Amino acid sequence: MKTLNDFNFENKKALIRVDFNVPLNENFEVTDATRIISAKPSIIKILEDGGSCILMSHLGRPKGVQDEFSLRHIVNKVADVLGVEVKFVDQCVGEKAEAAAACLEPGQVLMLENLRFHKEETAGDTTFAEQLSKLGDIYVNDAFGTAHRAHASTTIVAQFFENKKCFGNLLAQEIESIGKVMETGEKPVLAVLGGAKVSSKITIIENILDKIDHLIIGGGMAFTFVKAQGGNIGNSICEDDKMALALDILKQAKDKGVQIHIPVDVIAADDFSNDANTQILDINEIPDGWEGVDAGPRSRQQFHDVVMDSKTILWNGPLGVFEMESFAGGTIELGNSIAEATKNGAFSLVGGGDSVAAVKQFGFENKVSYVSTGGGAMLESLEGKTLPGIAAILD
Repeated sequence: MKTLNDFNFENKKALIRVDFNVPLNENFEVTDATRIISAKPSIIKILEDGGSCILMSHLGRPKGVQDEFSLRHIVNKVADVLGVEVKFVDQCVGEKAEAAAACLEPGQVLMLENLRFHKEETAGDTTFAEQLSKLGDIYVNDAFGTAHRAHASTTIVAQFFENKKCFGNLLAQEIESIGKVMETGEKPVLAVLGGAKVSSKITIIENILDKIDHLIIGGGMAFTFVKAQGGNIGNSICEDDKMALALDILKQAKDKGVQIHIPVDVIAADDFSNDANTQILDINEIPDGWEGVDAGPRSRQQFHDVVMDSKTILWNGPLGVFEMESFAGGTIELGNSIAEATKNGAFSLVGGGDSVAAVKQFGFENKVSYVSTGGGAMLESLEGKTLPGIAAILD
């Protein structure tokens, strides 16, 4: 696996695929710079070697050229984060882009315009990828969030840099972190899967059962398992058509010696709102008119004990409706448990949109080992798929 450390970038132009698809407010100001901050170590390493950086990214899902999706809006923020001036060119291929790249001096940074202003980007067009390749000497992919897409800039362009392509620090860290969970992690290995639907996690569960010792099933998806086993779940969310599958997962886990932990009690509410009436109930005895919205106190203690006994932890999905303050307690306590286990030497990887949002919201970002930057890409990795953007570098 070639990384930045395998190259000296002195007098070289690095063409870097970054993921600067960041949220903007109505004044086009960046409201969360995490993805820019995550790319900084790779960019600085290249500049310190005496190289220059040409940054390419997408922003949003534009239909052709739309100014609101122009990367010029984020140039100043990128410069602030990097601590160096960032030049901008309002093209990403063609004569203007090539001229801007050609006159780039060592230590300088150039940002190209939004790749997705060209439909050839998402189509994985070879000619477009070849045009991009003319801009740099070495190709660096540091965009894990788009590594599961076979787009021109994430995958196809790599074929024009035969022995001059590598992973950036961020992408290398992502691969290493997922590898720790899936292959090299110290046992016992625990996966915590939450969120609303079993259907969105089926392939992950089936793929990781051979690699883990414990599986905590939390959030809305737990009710499909409870109902499948004959429990009363009231008005709780449930995928009735997935109940047979839930029973099959329980059987597979038992056959493989994996211990599954499902909540034993819940905070139940009589309405899906922050100020609903609530009560603590056994998870399999929820009356009609009530729905489970968070893990109960006995479940939280049970999960804490499992977490503290684990050496490698994957957390994907919350334990309750954490967006509502009244129902965030289970997710916060799980975060506290994982933070404590991490402090005691466990390796913890958090990934998937909702878990990452919860970790940031409740201040656990620096208390776990690694927070993944790619939602869909991480999920596909956990499903056992080889991501095109990773395969293109390894090829």
